[in-house]
Amino acid sequence: MKNKILILLAVTILSACNDTTKSGPTHQPTLADYQLGEKWVWKYKGVTTEGEVRSDGKDTREIVSVGGVLGITIGKDTIPVSDIVKPDESETPKYDWPLEVGKKWKYENTWTSQDGTTGSQSQDAEVLSYKEETVEAGTFMAYTIEYIGKISNSRGYSADEKEVWLYAPAVKNFIKLTQNQGDFSYVEELIEYSKPE
Repeated sequence: MKNKILILLAVTILSACNDTTKSGPTHQPTLADYQLGEKWVWKYKGVTTEGEVRSDGKDTREIVSVGGVLGITIGKDTIPVSDIVKPDESETPKYDWPLEVGKKWKYENTWTSQDGTTGSQSQDAEVLSYKEETVEAGTFMAYTIEYIGKISNSRGYSADEKEVWLYAPAVKNFIKLTQNQGDFSYVEELIEYSKPE
């Protein structure tokens, strides 16, 4: 489960939104939309229906310069921002750019975790709304995107899954994720966003 959460976090940062205050469509950001020193901090918690806490902590991402090239820190890794803003050529992408209310698509994903476990997701996605949403980091205009489907892995795990992502174009990222997967619930919320003036 921890590996799946880390994969979700990595996928998420790869698909941030552009800065806009209108209702859409919102296009994928470009390299020029990011600036040195920009920073996001989320808190997250995952709990089973029996009350077992499987994950609880904070995730911080920051735009840094490595040899004059902008990168984003993800855990102990730094990924070039130019990689993050590359268009997703998949027929079943996480985000089907441009985003706009009412848009629907199919999302499919496969992965291999560090221990060799393979897994897959298949979800129907829909942009439900674009309105003000409040999280600990503040109030932002955000898209509500709902994903409903199934997840399974090579260890025999299989569960129905529902995820709701709130994406705020002003911060080029999600501000809240609520996930229900079998007997497991996970919530991640932006608690800090800052950029140089």
